[in-house]
Amino acid sequence: MDSPLLVWAAALGLINHLFFHKYEPRTAHFPFLLLAAEPVALLFIVGVPFSPARVLCSYLVFLSSLSLSIVAYRLSPFHPLAQYPGPTIAKMTKLWGLWKQWQGYKHLVHKELHDTYGPYVRTGPNELSVIDTSAVSQILNFGGLDKGRDYESGRHSSTPPSIVSVSGEAHTAKRRVWNRALTSAAIRDYEPLIVKRASQLVSRLRDQTGTVDIVCWFDLFAFDLMGDLAFGGVFEMMQDGKDVDGLAERIRGSLKVTNMSAQVPWIISTLHLFPQVGRAIQEFNDFGKNLAMRRMKYGAASGTKDLWYHLADEAGLEKEKPNLESSAADGIVAVIAASDTAVSAMSSLVWFLLSNPEYYRRVQQELDTVFVDGDDPLDVKKHDELIFLSACINETLRLHPPVPTNGTRQVHLHQPRRIIAGRVIPEGTSVYLPPYSLHRNPDYYFPHPDKFFPERWLADSKFEKHDVTAFIPFSLGPANCVGQKFAKRELFMVLSIMFKSFDLRFADGFNSEAWPGTRKDFFVTTRGPLLVNLTPRRSYV
Repeated sequence: MDSPLLVWAAALGLINHLFFHKYEPRTAHFPFLLLAAEPVALLFIVGVPFSPARVLCSYLVFLSSLSLSIVAYRLSPFHPLAQYPGPTIAKMTKLWGLWKQWQGYKHLVHKELHDTYGPYVRTGPNELSVIDTSAVSQILNFGGLDKGRDYESGRHSSTPPSIVSVSGEAHTAKRRVWNRALTSAAIRDYEPLIVKRASQLVSRLRDQTGTVDIVCWFDLFAFDLMGDLAFGGVFEMMQDGKDVDGLAERIRGSLKVTNMSAQVPWIISTLHLFPQVGRAIQEFNDFGKNLAMRRMKYGAASGTKDLWYHLADEAGLEKEKPNLESSAADGIVAVIAASDTAVSAMSSLVWFLLSNPEYYRRVQQELDTVFVDGDDPLDVKKHDELIFLSACINETLRLHPPVPTNGTRQVHLHQPRRIIAGRVIPEGTSVYLPPYSLHRNPDYYFPHPDKFFPERWLADSKFEKHDVTAFIPFSLGPANCVGQKFAKRELFMVLSIMFKSFDLRFADGFNSEAWPGTRKDFFVTTRGPLLVNLTPRRSYV
């Protein structure tokens, strides 16, 4: 085989690495075309006769040189993140992280890595995972790091930006609208809808016989409720007893693909060129727009101000009124975020309590004390008295945060490096602050950081370490979960009426110990069936 061709092919691989290292592509369009064409063009430039064997050899040497050069640099002491420990495979390629994300166990992988390497771990070629409380505030609070590219990566150009995908001034403007939508006063307007749907949930569960998948029923409840709040009442899943249109699976499938794509954001716009991808995205956009148009036609389900009232700025408080598509995108975000996170928390709390009967009895005793026969467990004025249930909710959110890994923050390319908690974060670095790992760090929760002990949240707690600055189930700072007050209200109302209405136990033959393994991390948590038997309680009227 021609030596000049091999030498030039190897040199071309090195040149490409140097070029793309300096000018990182935002899409894969140009790089793919360039990488495909260069080895063939090289034959003509070098002046050797064209043959399939020479083309194949040119490609092999070119790609080998390019790959080896990239790997050597990423493993070398010259890489900006060389000081940070981590598995060699993670330093070499993002494909390792992509595979772990596909499996749905990224939160467990990060936990294992932090157990092995400490609070700062290099989890990708240009990526860190951090579970140091001194860094958390500096990264997430005002003046911290910007949102990473993974928040924007899955959005098609035809999809209006939502509060999740925007940053900077655009995020500030949307956040102002969302803040109005989720004030304490606004949440009080939503309470009748929660009462209606929570009561319907209990009623439908009373109709069931035998084994019940409580996760499924929580799902149906959450979609019905958020459909009421965001779009004026579009779903009746509890009435049907199932997700007739498969909406939940469509949404979770979309979340999985979006979360996967976030691992390699530069390839997304290229995938959007495929007609079937663009068509699926457009269908989902149209779905949200149709829901919005229905809400505008028929009004709020409650007859009062609902979430849409604020998202669409029907009061006219903004200088620039959001358009229909933008409000629809935020409405869909509300349905997805509020339903999946609430169901995750409620399901996990049921599992923890049924796995720890002494705590379950204590929760019921507290409820029976606060709500005597004839009292309404949906009366929010008494929920502040549910001290132990509150502790159980916090402990559930600590051990099973609904967003276990979270998205990244980033020092973008061409920004100056940042010093965070005395550590250098170079330009181009993405940073994870995974709640699942942080919440189980023995430096902040000790002893038994992996065990369910709600007592640690009580005022007279005697636990050696209980650092609430390491508790971020709703994130922190200006981009934290805007709906956390609503989520807490919903949890108290639903769980109070559930535990007052029924005695629950795991279904016979159900492998309850294996259930946590069904929880998958695709940004928000998906979960498998949780099979229980329900017995109506005499104490609730």
